[in-house]
Amino acid sequence: MLPSGPTASIADVPGVGVGHATVWRDEPPPPDGRGVARTGVTVIDPGGNLFRSPVPAGGAVLNGAGECTGFLAAAEWGLAETPVFLTSTMQVGRVYDAACELLVARDAGIGSEDVIIPIVAECDDSFLSDARRMQVTAADVAAALQAARAAGASAHRRGPTEGAVGAGTGMSCLGFKGGIGTASRLVPAGHTVGVLVLTNFGVRERLTVDGVPAGRLLPPAAAPGSGPPPARRPAGSCITVVVTDAPLDAAACARLARRAGLGLARTGSTAHHGSGEIFLALATGLRGSHRAAPGGAAASSAAAGQAAPPGAPVTGTALDPFFDAVVEATEEAVLNSLLAATTVTGRDGNTSAALPIADVRRLLAAAGRIG
Repeated sequence: MLPSGPTASIADVPGVGVGHATVWRDEPPPPDGRGVARTGVTVIDPGGNLFRSPVPAGGAVLNGAGECTGFLAAAEWGLAETPVFLTSTMQVGRVYDAACELLVARDAGIGSEDVIIPIVAECDDSFLSDARRMQVTAADVAAALQAARAAGASAHRRGPTEGAVGAGTGMSCLGFKGGIGTASRLVPAGHTVGVLVLTNFGVRERLTVDGVPAGRLLPPAAAPGSGPPPARRPAGSCITVVVTDAPLDAAACARLARRAGLGLARTGSTAHHGSGEIFLALATGLRGSHRAAPGGAAASSAAAGQAAPPGAPVTGTALDPFFDAVVEATEEAVLNSLLAATTVTGRDGNTSAALPIADVRRLLAAAGRIG
């Protein structure tokens, strides 16, 4: 096992900030109100002006029943030009529009010199939140982006809130309440790998904690006061965002992103037919200029067999510790999303129960995983 960073979160990557806007309301349906909302927005900001100085990026899809705008452009150019915005499925358009307006306001070149395609990814929270109403506003997106920028610029680093918060407010994972989870790992070369997940996948019977089949061993659960919980499709999604401060190029980022699927598998994911497992990896250690391949000179000299200068792209077997880091941190981030989440009741009285932590601890102790 690799060590974690000081906050054990994606915030351990220098300059990276995470911000949430949680939308939680209990109103009558229209025309008298907006219904029940358990949703929100989460923003991961790698720092800096990404339009002027984009970062290498790559992605991978394990099962594609989901959406991530900007994914194709990032795959084609190998660059991320905007922060990553997370939300619920039917709010993607609103978040995309708001992201465009917010980023345009920050840089006069956006829309005049060139356009942007914001990265907006989603999971379906309609089990708990009324998806027939457009619950997220531009103000929510602005609040999450502002919070992410402030966190990234702060001299006092601390991990972001996890569980039922921001985009994770209405998400469920492996039969329990899921949401936002994050973790980090330090690799021997001195770099940090951070992972943030939006967990909304899997079935209870497959929940695995440190190799222990906890989902099969836990006592039966029931929604408070309502008998057995309503049946749900074995679907959902998981968006995984990996950020590292290492000098990785786009191809290496794509390879890192792919390893997130191994971390999900350790927790019990089998990527069901209706699930969207979409992974992105960004590297802040090899920034480029607008629409130009980052690190071109360093990459060329390394390819020619010359000594790699400081900041040259990490390639080949040197990536192995980064692969380890992504797998470990993804597994931990999923479990953190479960451990941090509390029971949430949403639309139509649907309830997603919190993981019974005391019972899980007992199972781990019996298996010799903890003292």
